[in-house]
Amino acid sequence: MDLGIAGKWALVCGASRGLGFGCAQALVAEGVHVVMVSRDPAVLEKSAADLAKIGATTGATVEHVAADITTESGRAAVFAKRRDFDIVVTNAGGPPTGDSLAFTRDDWVRAVDANMLTPIELIKATVAGMSERGFGRIINITSSSVKSPIDVLALSNGARSGLTGFVAGLSRSPLAAKGVTINNLLPGAFDTDRLRTTLQGASAKTGKSMDEVAAARRQGIPAKRFGNAQEFGAICAFLCSQQAAYLTGQNILADGGAYPGTF
Repeated sequence: MDLGIAGKWALVCGASRGLGFGCAQALVAEGVHVVMVSRDPAVLEKSAADLAKIGATTGATVEHVAADITTESGRAAVFAKRRDFDIVVTNAGGPPTGDSLAFTRDDWVRAVDANMLTPIELIKATVAGMSERGFGRIINITSSSVKSPIDVLALSNGARSGLTGFVAGLSRSPLAAKGVTINNLLPGAFDTDRLRTTLQGASAKTGKSMDEVAAARRQGIPAKRFGNAQEFGAICAFLCSQQAAYLTGQNILADGGAYPGTF
């Protein structure tokens, strides 16, 4: 299927590895020009080089900015590279795991800044141009914990839920009539560094080994496996497509069927 987005420009955050890389890879494969941003220059440069090989066959340009997107200076560096984007994929490393009642106010401020306020700032900086051009796609990578909270991820549960509420209102604003859609993509258990950190937290809390915790987690997933970044990226690319123009304000849960609810 031709997604109809070749030649568009995308900003993908946290793009050097994991789910962010999967999204960038899928977009480049569709002929989308991508600006990748991540904090680790060495990893980012290698990842960008890998995607440039795909771009050579699809006509997509791959650029990269080594910066911390959760800071004002990091966002300034990105927008100095390019101001206008047709697609923005927001993504930042999740806050630390731990005891819900042990986190300090500073812990909460950092979590909200990275996982709620940073996506909001990126949305504010790009939606006007999208609206003027009559096309825009914003995908926020959040977490399945927004629908089914995880006890060791209190900071993530709270901060990402705040973003979810913001998006619910903004996505139904006049932007929807101007071709701009805003959706949240909620990963469940994907084979990433973040999952390993969560499993380590559960291991420390229960006293079980990492292998035991991982095996139990897989058994709790109807698909009986963890997801991979490539299939996550494919979902992201579809949400960015012309075909997804009537889909906005939604929380798309990709979790192998783990969430037990109807809604």
